[in-house]
Amino acid sequence: MKVGVIDVGSNTARLLVASVEGTSVSQLRRERHYLRLGNDVHTFSRITPEKLAETEAVARRLARLARKAGAERLETVVTAPGRQAANGTALIAALESATGAAVVQLSGHDEGRLAWEGAVARMEEPPELVAVIDLGGGSCELAVGTPGLGPRWVRSIDAGALRITRAHLDRRRPASEQMVAARHHIRQLIADFDPPRPDAALVVGGTARAVERVLGSPFDAEQLEGLAATLERVAPEWIVASHGVTAERAQTLLGGTLVLAELASRLDTTLEVARGGLREGAAIMLARAALAAA
Repeated sequence: MKVGVIDVGSNTARLLVASVEGTSVSQLRRERHYLRLGNDVHTFSRITPEKLAETEAVARRLARLARKAGAERLETVVTAPGRQAANGTALIAALESATGAAVVQLSGHDEGRLAWEGAVARMEEPPELVAVIDLGGGSCELAVGTPGLGPRWVRSIDAGALRITRAHLDRRRPASEQMVAARHHIRQLIADFDPPRPDAALVVGGTARAVERVLGSPFDAEQLEGLAATLERVAPEWIVASHGVTAERAQTLLGGTLVLAELASRLDTTLEVARGGLREGAAIMLARAALAAA
């Protein structure tokens, strides 16, 4: 079955059109548009009318592209901005109007489960116990589970790359006290985390792919700390010029790297960038639901 998933997050709106058979997901089309809804949420605690209008226009375009690519079913999933914005219901309404299809507001737990399903589905030979970190702009999810049975331990924290950047590191070169505050904040958020020790750990999201451009994959906590030390000293333009990271991603890469470093240390393992994630997981579930209803 061909399905389309529009994923509206704190940094971007993304489209995946895929052919799904069981847990096999074959990509037909991808699109990305930077919206930065998380900026509005951080500054105003809500999404401004101007940004809602932009989001509606982008979603309308993505829905049109999905149908043109042959999507038989279309669904929009909304992550952290819908949970964190005071007017999250207005965002849902705008997306429903724009796409003419179902819009689902994901909880942090939902987001973690879907990211785990999508990441593990793209593994060739998954081991017995797999951890998946889904680092977005507004939140970060960690799920640990067994292939065939699904995730059994899931946590979500408001520590996305954009959110940490806006809260603590919103300068071209952050001061040392800002770095200390950011690390302290992240450690507080994961203080009660006691996940099962995985046999493999995957990480999904735009920040993870940007880190991979610099460090390769897999990478560990020590390498991430080294990258953070470099990013603390240089302007964002350096990472754009030297490694081809987009300018938008470079602005929040330090905040995201700090989150990944803390989680890699807590899991005591290396992290490998996954080839699937939230959108693949949502596509599998959408196709499964459609077939069940047929």
